[in-house]
Amino acid sequence: MKKVLNIALFYAIIGLVSGVYYREFTKMRDFTGETQLSVVHTHSFALGMMIMLIVYLFCYTMKIHTLKNFDVFFYFYNIGVLSTITLMIIRGTLQVLEYDLSTGLDSSISGIAGLGHISVTIGLVMFFLLLRKNHSENIRTK
Repeated sequence: MKKVLNIALFYAIIGLVSGVYYREFTKMRDFTGETQLSVVHTHSFALGMMIMLIVYLFCYTMKIHTLKNFDVFFYFYNIGVLSTITLMIIRGTLQVLEYDLSTGLDSSISGIAGLGHISVTIGLVMFFLLLRKNHSENIRTK
């Protein structure tokens, strides 16, 4: 349970730092256009911190962290969120620097971000399977 709480704190810190980075970096570069950096802050808080706090509550109340596939969910989900956030920062930084993204780099970023989204999806499916398994086991014991 402690690792879930620690990762929630980690995402909160990333959310705060990314918000400052977006504001200061775009101001420093006099950038006024659209950039992916503008949504890293909210993604870090919503997908990272808030979901992990919700998972923590399920760990605390339903003990889902003791189930066999909890680590599979935890690693798939967090690898996906971290890779997605990282690639948003990379793409956003390149946009602010006005780097030509029409090269193969744009496709590479999109492809790797897609893998991150797939990993998040697998993690979410695993989370719901954990909840269902816990629910089924609780019904059988009553």
